[in-house]
Amino acid sequence: MNHSTLVTAEELAAHVTNRDWRIVDCRHDLFDHALGRREYAAGHIAGAFFADIEHGLSGPKTGKNGRHPLPSREQVAELFRAWGMSNGSQLVAYDAQGGQFAVRLWWLARWLGHSRVALLDGGWQAWLAAGGLTDREIPTRTRGSFEAETPLVAYVDAAYVSDHLGDPHTLVVDARAPERYAGEQEPIDPVAGHIPGAVNRFWQANLVDGKFKSPAALRAEFEPLLAGRRPEDLIHQCGSGVTSCHNVLAMEIAGLPGARLYAGSWSEWVADPTRPVARGRKP
Repeated sequence: MNHSTLVTAEELAAHVTNRDWRIVDCRHDLFDHALGRREYAAGHIAGAFFADIEHGLSGPKTGKNGRHPLPSREQVAELFRAWGMSNGSQLVAYDAQGGQFAVRLWWLARWLGHSRVALLDGGWQAWLAAGGLTDREIPTRTRGSFEAETPLVAYVDAAYVSDHLGDPHTLVVDARAPERYAGEQEPIDPVAGHIPGAVNRFWQANLVDGKFKSPAALRAEFEPLLAGRRPEDLIHQCGSGVTSCHNVLAMEIAGLPGARLYAGSWSEWVADPTRPVARGRKP
């Protein structure tokens, strides 16, 4: 079976020793970049590899392209090969933050045309609650044959967003916490506020008790944002293009595929002081 959005802890447990499955630990902390690797070393899902959000799953920073620039497709493909993946491998990503970081790997895999990628619903906590196998071993695999194919997701750049400010057919959706969207708090980036015209859909609204809401519930919540638009007319962004993937995945679960990502997101947007900034709880 091809899992393309979510797997449960029970489903993963049935395949944890399957050599066609690859499990990847994406635990991370935006304020302590070494925390995820320390947690991985202390214990992880049996057979899981570790993915570093700051380096392996991000490209070089220039000071103008945001905090987590997209890596090249070849960089990600090479990482997949190092994990022993082929194009037929099932990839499962997890973290301990409700999918906040694991969604980056899900999106990147889809960008490489790989449909066999899913999040562990409920993450590390669900795995422990289900009594799943854990260890401290760093797995090794024979180099895989993975090759990138036609992307299954799309992204836009800052110029595209700038050109579509005020366009009623395009909607920017900001996944950050409401207080960051409003510019009331900004703990990470040098400028507070949001892209003018963007609406706020906090990524945590996709979850109940740490797991994704049902497809029907998510669809009921995203359809009012669409307001007659096509899913591809929605552009998701956050602080750096990572957590916004949570809303892309939630729409996929809801049966509304095709929404695009503004990969540079807020941290790229404010790197250019000529770009406009809005504040307050309204677009």
